[in-house]
Amino acid sequence: MKRTSAGVLVVLALLSAAAGFGFDHLLTVTGRATFIPSAFLPVLVGLLAAAVLAVAWPVRRSVRGGRRIDPFRALRAATLARASSLLGAILAGFGAGLLAFLSTRPVPAPVGSTVALVALVVASVVLIGAALLAEQFCTLPKDPDDREPDDPTA
Repeated sequence: MKRTSAGVLVVLALLSAAAGFGFDHLLTVTGRATFIPSAFLPVLVGLLAAAVLAVAWPVRRSVRGGRRIDPFRALRAATLARASSLLGAILAGFGAGLLAFLSTRPVPAPVGSTVALVALVVASVVLIGAALLAEQFCTLPKDPDDREPDDPTA
């Protein structure tokens, strides 16, 4: 499994930022209130970051200790980490798009709305960092008996 690339995360964040900006613009044009996520969402995102690290920590401990670990367990932890980094990029971009729309309005946004969106973006960036760290934790060393098929020394 390949590691998550920064390019994919940036593209997801930019696309979701455009979606967040467009979504709030569409709501405003149709006469509805702008969308502000719950203040509890950043807390949930932070808990997810902690859970991702907690799932990946036993894999890291086993790799560092030289003990054998079930590769499927490591794969599950790495998959959770990758999915979490993608989700973090989407949430960070969407929150940034909503925040950008609020900052371009002629009427100043309420402080609570701005704080909730900034907290969402910060928590999402923390989730991305935790997920990428967890993905690094799940990198297993190569087995000495695994040789490349084109390896001339085999």
